[in-house]
Amino acid sequence: MQHSPLTLEALLVLDAIDQRGSFASAAEQLNKVPSAISYIVQKLEEQLGVTLFVRQGRRSVLTPAGLHLLEEGRKVLLAVGKLTEQTQTIAHGWEPKIRIAIDTIVDERKIFKACHAFLAEHENIELDFKEEVLNGTWEALIEDEVDLVIGASDPIPSQQGIRAKALTQHHSCFVAAPNHPLHTLKRKLAESDILKYKTVVVHDSSRNAIAKSSNIIEGSKHIYVSNLQQKICAIEVGMGVGFLPSEQIRAQIEAGSLKQLKLIKQVEPQQLNIAWKVINKGKALKALTACIENEFN
Repeated sequence: MQHSPLTLEALLVLDAIDQRGSFASAAEQLNKVPSAISYIVQKLEEQLGVTLFVRQGRRSVLTPAGLHLLEEGRKVLLAVGKLTEQTQTIAHGWEPKIRIAIDTIVDERKIFKACHAFLAEHENIELDFKEEVLNGTWEALIEDEVDLVIGASDPIPSQQGIRAKALTQHHSCFVAAPNHPLHTLKRKLAESDILKYKTVVVHDSSRNAIAKSSNIIEGSKHIYVSNLQQKICAIEVGMGVGFLPSEQIRAQIEAGSLKQLKLIKQVEPQQLNIAWKVINKGKALKALTACIENEFN
């Protein structure tokens, strides 16, 4: 690799001069003598073949070339600082990053509230979120695409090495837009009442596992969507009917954009889990899992 005249020390010097406005003030900030600061800048200018600073009164001001160098150099300094912190974090048993799959059915507000509390205590840990549906959530964990899954529904996969804990109960209700014809029946509905209408269903996001369905009205025609938000929107505009999480549509029910339909056959609550692989013994995963469990409890 060709030797570069740029060093971290030189970038720190440029940053200090720009912030303090003079070589002398930068020297004071960096605990160096002014002649050392001048030497570093002069040497860098000679090696690059450019002028980095010009004098404007008593201030040293960056030239356009110097400004570009510093702007890009600050990105390098931030990256180096982050790398240093992450290395120290790993050395103490804390992972630098946790990959998380959230099932579309779970209330994300509670999850992000818990994650916010976690990051307030562990700001050097990166969190990487993705959305999955049904068996796709379990598949992401089994195939090591993520470190943690939240809101995965029963049954828990039989593979050894997965640790799963019940997180919350999912309660759903059957809803339609307020002007949907099913509301005119004014009674509890049998499945036969629903068959002539389209039901909105969220696709299982699994790519290799057998696709799973939840609360499907067998025999009805389906409209498939990718996530829960799309399902809510599709039902609100009257494209179809379907089951939605009671907690997550409270605002729509109160506003009147969705209206519940009573069914003869009651739907049982569904257990949602939080899970990870037992081989993952990182301190960050343990701490984050505790934060999420506390929020749901």
